[in-house]
Amino acid sequence: MTAPFSSPPPQPHHQPPTDPWAAPPNGGHGEGHLWHEPEEPSGPGLGRELLEAAVVTVVMTLVGGVLVGVLWWWLAPHVPLVSDGSAVYFKDTEGEQAVGVDGTFTLLALGMGAVSALLVFLLRRRGGVPLVAALAVGGLLGAVVAWRLGVWLGPGTDVVARAKEAGRGVTFSAPLKLAAKGALLAWPLAGLLVHLVLTGLFGPRDPERFEEYEGAK
Repeated sequence: MTAPFSSPPPQPHHQPPTDPWAAPPNGGHGEGHLWHEPEEPSGPGLGRELLEAAVVTVVMTLVGGVLVGVLWWWLAPHVPLVSDGSAVYFKDTEGEQAVGVDGTFTLLALGMGAVSALLVFLLRRRGGVPLVAALAVGGLLGAVVAWRLGVWLGPGTDVVARAKEAGRGVTFSAPLKLAAKGALLAWPLAGLLVHLVLTGLFGPRDPERFEEYEGAK
């Protein structure tokens, strides 16, 4: 007696082990994927950045420079001079008006540097090398414009002629003078420092390259 012919039971198909590190079929964005390539932030091109930097430089030089120059001429203390008919002297030899002139310019330049950096950051938070360079160049040029404008608005620079015009023993104001030329750097340095702090505290952050692994156990 022969046994009935029967086919062997079907064997289960071989299934490769699950690789938690492999990319899912939908292109690497599935659940449980550890590695995630950040998307490149879309930003303006180089031409747009250079144009913005040029605008910032011009505005800081002209508008900021004129504003600081007028304020310096208006707020700086006057240095009194007096003539004895043959020479011109400081009326108050121990006065601190000359120091106050430089100090007023420095404070105004620091304030304008901070304000310009804040405005630039609010208008374009992403920053960029051209914009930072514009803060430095525009601040320096604006400081030079403010210095020369304040001198031009102040008392005449021909002290001898003004002493003769005022007369012997009559007090008159000295020309507006910036003795400490290093004050010209206060504006660009303040702008760069404030912009750096604002970018570090409130600037855009890079996306995380690692995501928490979920679902793989």
